[in-house]
Amino acid sequence: MKILHFAALAALTSLGLASPAHAQTAPYRLLHTIAVGGEGGWDYLTVDPAGERLYLSHGTQVEVVDLKTRKVIGTIPNTPGVHGIDVVPGANRGYITCGRNNTCVMFDLKTLKAIGAPIPTGPKPDALLYDAFSNRVFLFSNDGGKSTVLNATTGAVEGTAELGGDIEAPATDGKGHIFANVEDKSEVIEFDAKTLAVHLRHKLAPGEEPTGLGYDPKNNRLFSACHNEKLVVTDSKTGQQIAVLPIGAGVDGAVFDPSTQNIVTSNGSGTFTVIHQDSPTNYTVVANVPTAKGARTIALDPKSHHLFTCTADYGPTPAATAENPRPRPSIVPGTFRVLEFGR
Repeated sequence: MKILHFAALAALTSLGLASPAHAQTAPYRLLHTIAVGGEGGWDYLTVDPAGERLYLSHGTQVEVVDLKTRKVIGTIPNTPGVHGIDVVPGANRGYITCGRNNTCVMFDLKTLKAIGAPIPTGPKPDALLYDAFSNRVFLFSNDGGKSTVLNATTGAVEGTAELGGDIEAPATDGKGHIFANVEDKSEVIEFDAKTLAVHLRHKLAPGEEPTGLGYDPKNNRLFSACHNEKLVVTDSKTGQQIAVLPIGAGVDGAVFDPSTQNIVTSNGSGTFTVIHQDSPTNYTVVANVPTAKGARTIALDPKSHHLFTCTADYGPTPAATAENPRPRPSIVPGTFRVLEFGR
């Protein structure tokens, strides 16, 4: 996912509350702060509702949190440049993308131990997705679109999807169609989960550099969170652009909760933007909920309907050099934490 240069972020976008009729759809508040600690940056976090666990990417390892106790119960090491995590409960398998060495680590859900050697992937594996319909795990490359496809049970490579761009967050309709944002082309695409052929490409202009992707399968709606502070709603069947709405700065994640009809984007500038689906053709920005600077990714627990994000405290920004002209702020060791929000 996109690495943010927080010194360049704009001040928090102030989006006024909608009418009182909509205000009840977004009473999210901070419920818990889960201390994790350690060092390093972060990217995706993933809820496993069956196992009641939260998996966190963190530097060169994955932290595992028990959602019943809100305690760290294990660590999966040796995942350099970790980005995404997904699980296949029926096969007792989990998968982790390692962007630094172009591999995927398969692990045992019970022991948290790696299974076999790391699996070679396409360049810069980032997001990933388990699709139960095809029994495949899709590893999406954020460099050129050569995305590796695995058998979800065995981890065997079953093909390469040529998606033609730098791929960000995906979604599945559970019926053989996979969707994904194409960051460098400002598109959202649909491809076949079995043949891997790209069927449709939908332009997102005026949205640019889409990262987070929410999906409403009932109404065939894709919610692409774009880095120029826009959420673009697209009809996944026709490609028609339904709506464009303002969101906070530094977005990297988006989810859709069918129980509330809320789309929530996680903005690294320090907010969740909450948008209510009034109908499949009408959307209202309800609120910007304060989170914390750097909390740019998001995960939804479909059982509790709680939202999770993660961040840490920032220290000084190193001086720019020829090798690193846009340095990122330093991360204060020991401050990495999860923020859990609910209604």
